[in-house]
Amino acid sequence: MHPLAEKVSIELGKELQNILTYWSTNTIDEINGGFVGERDHNNNLIPNASKGIILNSRILWSFSAASNHLKTDAYNSICERSYNYLKTHFNDEEFGGVYWELDSNGNPINTRKQVYAQAFMIYALSEYYIFSKNKDTLNWAIELYNLIEKNARDTKYKGYIEAFNKDWSPIEDMRLSDKDENEAKTMNTHLHVLEAYTNLYKVYKNENLKNDLSELINLFLTKFLNSNNNLNLFFDEQWNLKSSVISFGHDIETAWLLIEAAKVIENKELLSETERVAVLIADTFIKHGIDVDGGVMNEFEPETNVLDGDKHWWPQAEALVGLRYVYNITGDEKYLLISSKILNFIQTKIIDHKNGEWFWRVDKNGKLYSNDYKIGMWKAPYHNSRACIVLNN
Repeated sequence: MHPLAEKVSIELGKELQNILTYWSTNTIDEINGGFVGERDHNNNLIPNASKGIILNSRILWSFSAASNHLKTDAYNSICERSYNYLKTHFNDEEFGGVYWELDSNGNPINTRKQVYAQAFMIYALSEYYIFSKNKDTLNWAIELYNLIEKNARDTKYKGYIEAFNKDWSPIEDMRLSDKDENEAKTMNTHLHVLEAYTNLYKVYKNENLKNDLSELINLFLTKFLNSNNNLNLFFDEQWNLKSSVISFGHDIETAWLLIEAAKVIENKELLSETERVAVLIADTFIKHGIDVDGGVMNEFEPETNVLDGDKHWWPQAEALVGLRYVYNITGDEKYLLISSKILNFIQTKIIDHKNGEWFWRVDKNGKLYSNDYKIGMWKAPYHNSRACIVLNN
């Protein structure tokens, strides 16, 4: 292993333990069950915070993946706690699928069926199945896969519709969050369906699933990837582009997840193409997405020429993985050098050395935003623990 790659591997091995320790000791909800809904920037518990499916499914994925990677049963109780809470409180026994949000007591308060959330449950359940060998876990993952294919798949134009009401009927506001465009098809949701299906296929060698993955990869190559080697984010049902915003973190995350999808279905032609594309995406990402301090910036809007120079925690993690993949393809040391700078930025600006875990973001000058939460609806251990797991080899 190249010395720079080895250094990153060792550092991230240590950081994985820090992340797991933080989430093990700061998130158990002893009062209402499951896991707490929110802690603020200073790690103070926010009482009666609601509980989101993204946070809870990502906790299950992270501790299952860490258990598989470290070959340990140390986190078995957390995995069981997470799975049981998801099954008891987030699972819609009437219409199938998982709810978006519960109150602090575990009662549904937002019952919409976001396809992004169903995908994340598949991702988490398939990983937990690898650890637990619990067949019920795999069956639930397959059930969610079939629900997505039945209700969200666009058989006319291809791809997947973003969101639905509780009963899987059409919903007017399909947005994942207030920041998103209200459009029928988004790159973000398709990326996480791809990721989920990739993980599911490892344990469920189904021919339809294999074909779905192949189609998803091709959608990324033909619909989402543009001529500038960025990923377009928002489309209507008929694939008319509705936004020109570039998300640097999603670009580099896509680069390596496409390769993983092509690998798992053992399609040599698609693997060759995704590797070629990954290099192009990474080179564009390096040119436009990384600041002089080594941090990965958030977004750029070409139409208005506005750059969001804030540096959120998760693109830093995804950049480490994406650039390693491209180094493995090319053998070019420059990708490792840039990764080392990003890791240094993470260690000096993003990791909370006092309370643990990673801060949400800093501004372009490296100043922390103290009004962001440490744990919450969108702040989970998934991106950073995954980077540590993938690169700690």
